[in-house]
Amino acid sequence: MTASSLTRVIVAGSSGLLGQGVVDDLRAAGVEVTRLVRRAPSAADETRWLDAPHLDPAVLRGADAVVNLCGASVGRIPWTPAYRRRLHSSRLTPTRVLARAISQLDDPPLLVSASAAGWYGSSPDGPVTEDAPHGSGFLADLCGAWEQAAHDAGPRVALLRTAPVVHPDGVLRPLIPLTRAGLAGPLGSGRQVWAWISFEDAIAAIRHVLEHRLTGPVNLAAPVATTANDFGRALARRLRRPFALPAPAWALRAALGRDFADDMLLVDADIVPRALQSTGFSFAHPALEDAIAAVVPER
Repeated sequence: MTASSLTRVIVAGSSGLLGQGVVDDLRAAGVEVTRLVRRAPSAADETRWLDAPHLDPAVLRGADAVVNLCGASVGRIPWTPAYRRRLHSSRLTPTRVLARAISQLDDPPLLVSASAAGWYGSSPDGPVTEDAPHGSGFLADLCGAWEQAAHDAGPRVALLRTAPVVHPDGVLRPLIPLTRAGLAGPLGSGRQVWAWISFEDAIAAIRHVLEHRLTGPVNLAAPVATTANDFGRALARRLRRPFALPAPAWALRAALGRDFADDMLLVDADIVPRALQSTGFSFAHPALEDAIAAVVPER
């Protein structure tokens, strides 16, 4: 996808992995991008915000869409009480500010707001589409509050329930050094289904949501079910390292905390990207091996 039907898009959270990718993709397509930043602007396309609890709606006026990708990383360990508060505030505060400003416009832009596949929690009984019920757990509760804040913008809201992104700065960040050190192996049973999406497909999917003006929840996940063991073995093969050292569930919970272990490593949910597929999205990397090969040099 190169040419775009979009004219101007505003991006919050543009310094992150997906944020920078979205900005680069839109600009390559000739779309005017305004970046909301939390520092003194250093370029004409930057606007400072979050110095106050309100954003002047005029900043958003005339935009086709606002993309909200703000949020501290859930991959940081441990989830201390202080960091849990940061996970909440880094998502809910900017989302509420954007939603409030958008709701005051007569012709509001589409709000494309980040969420996560963690919204569903564990759901081992079968495939999980966008109409599946809300799950339980710390991440599910966090995503529930996050999405509710976005809904305050009005009816034109898309919610990106994004699976872990296969990238050295995404889900692979802790796994690559462990695998290179020969410490990879089954996590818990290893049979739990892990949702994931390649970096290229995540960026393309966000563009797809924008171009098609999709609303409601959209699962950003690969279409092929993959177990944790499949994931670990694929990375180990790419790095030519063993995959043999098991980590029992009780040990993961003891070392990393129950919530982190259960929500990030032991979670079991076959997330299906029905909204993307039903609107004609084509995955560049439907297979995990290809997604890993695209971002991890072979050893």
